[in-house]
Amino acid sequence: MSNVWSTNVSFSNGELHLSGISATVLAKDFGTPTFFLDEDDFRNRAKTWGSALNGAFGADAGHVYYAGKAFLCVEVARWLAESGIGLDVCTGGELAVAVAAKFPVERIEVHGNNKSVAEINEAVRLGVGTIVADSLFEIERIANAAKAHGKKQRILLRLTPGIEAHTHESIATAHEDVKFGFSIASGSAWDAVLAVREHSEIELRGFHSHIGSQIFSMDAFDTAADRLIAFLARYRDEFKVELPELDLGGGYGISYLESDEALLPEVVLPSLHKAVQAACAKHNLKIPKVSIEPGRAIVGPTMFTLYEVGTTKKVVRESGEARNYISVDGGMSDNIRTSLYGAVYTAIIANRQSAAPTTSSRVVGKHCETGDIVISDIALAVDCVPGDLLAVPATGAYGRSMASNYNHVPRPPVVAVSKGKARVIVRRETEADLLGLDV
Repeated sequence: MSNVWSTNVSFSNGELHLSGISATVLAKDFGTPTFFLDEDDFRNRAKTWGSALNGAFGADAGHVYYAGKAFLCVEVARWLAESGIGLDVCTGGELAVAVAAKFPVERIEVHGNNKSVAEINEAVRLGVGTIVADSLFEIERIANAAKAHGKKQRILLRLTPGIEAHTHESIATAHEDVKFGFSIASGSAWDAVLAVREHSEIELRGFHSHIGSQIFSMDAFDTAADRLIAFLARYRDEFKVELPELDLGGGYGISYLESDEALLPEVVLPSLHKAVQAACAKHNLKIPKVSIEPGRAIVGPTMFTLYEVGTTKKVVRESGEARNYISVDGGMSDNIRTSLYGAVYTAIIANRQSAAPTTSSRVVGKHCETGDIVISDIALAVDCVPGDLLAVPATGAYGRSMASNYNHVPRPPVVAVSKGKARVIVRRETEADLLGLDV
C-alpha cells in the first residue's frame, strides 16, 4: 500500500509506524481520533513542487501557491515560509493564520468568491502580493481599499474557461454554471477587464483559472491554458501591451486508493509548460510568469487519521449478504468528504497483523446520522474488534480543515511527526472549548 501512505510510514509485523513510532504508542500518547502529519514528507513535497515549477519555466516562473484551504495552521504556514513557496488564502481567518506565522506578505495570494470589504481592506493594508478578483463588486472594493491606503494593488481576474473537468460536480469549478469567476464565453470576462481599467489604483497582472479538484488527466489543464492565453492575446491586441502573469490553479489528483495514479509535479509542470509554450507561439506572445496552486497534492498524502474501534456489528442485508459495521471514535465530524461527495478511502488495522479472512465491511462514525460513513465498502479482517486501531491514509486535505462539532464532538488534534519525535501543532478541542462560546 505504498502510494497511499506518506514517505515515512512503515510496517513491522503488521503494525504501522510513522518515523519509527508505532501506532500503539501514537494512540497512547495522543489519543484518538488524531491526525498524524509526516512533517518531513510535507516539507519535501512543498519544495519539490517549487523546484518542478522553476525547472519547467525557468527563472521567470511565477509562484507555487499552497492552497491553504486544504489544511492550514500557524506551524504549517511557517514550514511553507521556510520552503520558499507562496500561500493562497481565501478568508480573513486564513489570512490571520498567515500573519500569525509571519508569512511573507508579498508571497500571499488572496482568493474567494465573496471577499468582504473588511477582508479586502486588510489584505491591501498588509500589502499582499496578489488579490484574485472574482466579481465586479470586488473590483470596486479593491480599488477603494487601495485608494484609502495610498497603494496600487496587483490583481488577477479569475476567469471561467468553460471546461467540464472529470471530477465530482461539487468540486468542478470551471464550467459555466458555477459561482466562481468571470465567464469568457458570456463576455463577462471582458466586461471585468474594462472595469479594472477604470481604476488607476489597480494593476491588472493577468488571469487566473481553477478547473476543479482531484483531477487525474492533464488534458483539461492544457485546454484551460490554451483558452486563457487566447484571452491574453485578445488583451494584447486591444491595448497593445502584454500582461505578464498567468495562474492555472491546482486540483491535481492524489492517491486515495492503491489503484489511483497521482498527478506528480514531474508530470504536471512539463505538460503545462508544453501547453503554455504552444499557445503562446500560436498567438505570438511571450511566455508569462506561470503560477500554480497545489494544496491537496502537498498535504493530502502526508497525513493519516488514527481511530479506535468502539463497536462492531454484523448486519445482514436484504440480499442475504452480510456486512460488518465497524464503528470508530470519529466520523463525519473529522472527515465529511465521504458523506459530502462520495469520496473513497482505504484503511488498515494499524496496531497488529491479522491472519483472519476478510469480510465486506463498512467503517462508520459515532454520530447520530445514517450518512456518517468513513468508508462505504472495504474488505477488513473478520477479527477486527473493539480496541483495535484503524488508520485511514491521505486525510491531510479537507479532513481537519472541514471538521465540525456535530453532536458537540470536539475536533481532533494534529500531531506533526519528524525524525522519530512527535509534537502537537493543533491541540485537541475540549468540552470546555465547546461550552466557551455559549453566552
